[in-house]
Amino acid sequence: MSNAKLNHTIMGPDQEGYEGAVVVFLHGFAGDLNGWANLQIGLSSSVRSIAFDLPGHGKSLDYPDPCNAVVAAKAVMADMKALGLSRVHLVGHSMGGAVAALIALREPSLVASLTLIAPGGFGYEINQSLLRNYAKAADVDTIHMLLEQFFGWEFEVPRALAEHEARHRTCAGALEALQATAEAIIDGKVQKVLPLEELGKLSMPIKVIWGTQDRVLPTRHSHKLPPMIAVHVFDRVGHMPHLEVGRGVLALIRQNIAAGRAA
Repeated sequence: MSNAKLNHTIMGPDQEGYEGAVVVFLHGFAGDLNGWANLQIGLSSSVRSIAFDLPGHGKSLDYPDPCNAVVAAKAVMADMKALGLSRVHLVGHSMGGAVAALIALREPSLVASLTLIAPGGFGYEINQSLLRNYAKAADVDTIHMLLEQFFGWEFEVPRALAEHEARHRTCAGALEALQATAEAIIDGKVQKVLPLEELGKLSMPIKVIWGTQDRVLPTRHSHKLPPMIAVHVFDRVGHMPHLEVGRGVLALIRQNIAAGRAA
């Protein structure tokens, strides 16, 4: 029996007889594993995947420490070990992108490929005001208004997303955990930066995906990255490419999985 502590969901072929590396999905700030459902379903006919609720998010609210990239990376690595995962394709969004990058830097032999969607830690700028205000919001209307800033200007944000988030925030400790996470990932009015040159020296295939209308982490964080990191920028897309242009993002993940298998 597994000793994994983070809530997770598994899709794809049954473990028995499945020989490929598992895809591990890591969500961003204030997200949960449900945000990956479309991509998990898209891969499910041939690829096994696991999506985690990071500490302080979703159904992992009872995790003892406030969530930041370091805490989350340690938690995910411990759970992957408990689940018997020896080789994975990591896909991370925003804060989850920083978590995925840290795991790759710490345990490169574990990671077959790395796909980072609008990742945290690629530059100092961060819309700290939006994140802090979003962490405090409790009613559906305010959540919906703030959620719109996470997407491209033309994207119609479903009210159901705000309703889902508002319901979650009625859970004991959810708002407090979210506010603690915001303060843990923001350093005053900026964010801490990952060692990008070291990331660029890793041998696994790395893709970075961004949107030109990102109002949380500016697209320019994808400029001038080490040359071995492939960068894909979607026009008229905000901070949530996996939800705004899911088919395109899924195609890039499939490319990276194939490259990781060939490496």
